[in-house]
Amino acid sequence: MRKENRSAAGAAAWQVIQNTDSPVSVWQRAGAVPRMLGAKFRGRYQQLSGGKLLGMLVLAVYIVSPIDFVPELFVPLLGLADDVGVAVWLTTMVLGESERFVRWERDVQAQQAFQRANPPGAGPNGATDPRAEEPGTADARADRPRH
Repeated sequence: MRKENRSAAGAAAWQVIQNTDSPVSVWQRAGAVPRMLGAKFRGRYQQLSGGKLLGMLVLAVYIVSPIDFVPELFVPLLGLADDVGVAVWLTTMVLGESERFVRWERDVQAQQAFQRANPPGAGPNGATDPRAEEPGTADARADRPRH
């Protein structure tokens, strides 16, 4: 893709991105892309399918490739439009997936924080449940006379 086409595609993609009212910012989504890919390849994040990842890769290769389906030389306006369309499609696809990843990541962190704050056997306010004591201590207490 020629330099002018890249800037036009970038400007169009930026307009699409800015017109969302998501609680996850564009910068948070962009910053999450490497973490999302890492989590996908480590097997932690299953929501990103292999087919969608392959589609993103194909679109990225198309954008950086000098070969276009509609060359700018023959039909300048259509040549630019296909590059812009592919860039916008890829950008919205990646940022949409990374937004889902950020939300998933926040859910996982919240679950982990909850589990740390409420370990198994803990009662209300973090107090240890006396029924969850070490084995043998409940038997000894049961043998004591009650008053």
